[in-house]
Amino acid sequence: MLKSLDIDLPQSEKKTLIGFLSLYSLLCVVILFFISFLYFKLQKELMLKDKRVQLQSYSNDLIYRLKDLHINFDKYKFYPRDERFNSAIYDSDRKLIFSTLKSPKVNLEDVVYTSNKYIHFIEEPDSYYLGAKYVILEVPDNQLWLKSTKEEIFIFIIFGFLALFVVGFFLLKLFLKPMRDAFHLLDRFIKDTTHELNTPISAIVANIELIDIDTIPDEKLKKKIKRIDVGAKTVSNIYQDLTYLTLNNKIISQNELLDLSSLVHQRVDYFKTLANVKRISFKTGIDENIELFCDQKKISKVVDNLLSNAIKYNKVEGSITVTLKEKSLIIEDSGKGIAQDKIDSMFDRYSRFDKSVGGFGIGLNIVSLICKEYHIDIQIKSEVNIGTKVMLSW
Repeated sequence: MLKSLDIDLPQSEKKTLIGFLSLYSLLCVVILFFISFLYFKLQKELMLKDKRVQLQSYSNDLIYRLKDLHINFDKYKFYPRDERFNSAIYDSDRKLIFSTLKSPKVNLEDVVYTSNKYIHFIEEPDSYYLGAKYVILEVPDNQLWLKSTKEEIFIFIIFGFLALFVVGFFLLKLFLKPMRDAFHLLDRFIKDTTHELNTPISAIVANIELIDIDTIPDEKLKKKIKRIDVGAKTVSNIYQDLTYLTLNNKIISQNELLDLSSLVHQRVDYFKTLANVKRISFKTGIDENIELFCDQKKISKVVDNLLSNAIKYNKVEGSITVTLKEKSLIIEDSGKGIAQDKIDSMFDRYSRFDKSVGGFGIGLNIVSLICKEYHIDIQIKSEVNIGTKVMLSW
């Protein structure tokens, strides 16, 4: 259904919608079964009502014969029987006097009811003929009414559920419209922003790379250029995230056997300028000659976003530890950390847990998308005010 609505919603919104559909479907099923139960009871009562007319006639005949036997007991000397039905009589103490019933249990409180595929009818004669307080008649229940009723209920549930589901579909579209419009507006803004940022960002980054900052003798000028360098790299990283987000479904992976060790070294060196602003130190344990078959730009984007977050949410004079082994990459920081109940939502698009820090809330969503493409498992351990550890394994 979500695909038919032509909408790409974050995971949290999808969970909300799935929850809505599940609850709506459950409510529909409960309503349909309740109506079916009432219909079943009505059909059963109608069947018993029809049978009661017939059994009342049988009962009158049986009571008349009991009366005749009561008067002429010396003549007949046995209780009356009938091929059309089985019968039994009970005295005022509800003790059995005579019975040809097939069903062993009798409910003397009801007038007409079904039991063990038989229909029972209870009649109390005006006089206690031969001590009979209760006369019970029993006829087989062919259950044709039950079969037809079940078929009708089945058809009702199927078509009723489909009708209610169609109604729910249009209700869901109406419910989603404001949300869909908001996300389309945001996506449109992001696309327009990336288009406008392309030329100036490329120009700034290209010119900054041409400047050898270490050869500048003026310390004030050197600091200014370093700030420009930091700002350019920050904006460049955001721009690359936005570009990936807008082109995600159109990017064709250029997979190759990549020297992951060299790439991680390169990305750590790239982010040292940003880390120096908060006096954050890097600790690395990178094994050499680690290779991974993947797209270089995409894996670079994974490492960049994890390093960017480790810097962004770290404390002043904190530390970042980068460990690369044969089948794993671990990036651990000494920053703010995140509450346990929010960890599962960290990869949702546009989710942000610290509004004091800038960003669109798309970095970890991109990390998640790329890791799913390459079957890389992500685990996050975090403690508030202690730090966060992100572990990638493949």
